[in-house]
Amino acid sequence: MRMIAAAEAARNWLLTIGESAVTDDKKERTYSDEEVEARLKSELPHWRLEDGWIRRKYKTHSWKGTLMVINTVGHLAEAAWHHPDITASYAWVEVRLKNHNARGITDKDFELAKKIEEVVSWQPGKAGGALEGTPEKDPRFAYLKYED
Repeated sequence: MRMIAAAEAARNWLLTIGESAVTDDKKERTYSDEEVEARLKSELPHWRLEDGWIRRKYKTHSWKGTLMVINTVGHLAEAAWHHPDITASYAWVEVRLKNHNARGITDKDFELAKKIEEVVSWQPGKAGGALEGTPEKDPRFAYLKYED
């Protein structure tokens, strides 16, 4: 129980310093729910708006795939300096984005969601290049349940 309380305290502290530690104080434009829904429909059809967050659940084949998705999202978020909330289980990962400083959904959320979607959903075997991708029929190598 102490670990959970400590983790929550650390998360709250990080949220208070978060992005404002290195950005200016100008107010970012937030989108209304209707605007968010419209953009998700046209730009990110596998994402949804729920409880003030844009969300996407990625289904994986195993814990290995779950960790690969988490690490990918972590790398992209750190590079962008815009950090999502992530919930994971054995065979899925949920990514939730909203701008804590702006207290809503901003362009940062859409841009990071697009990059996450692009990288996590990439299927090199279907891209027609030299990279063949993971063997789809062999469960030892399968990691993401792609939605075509």
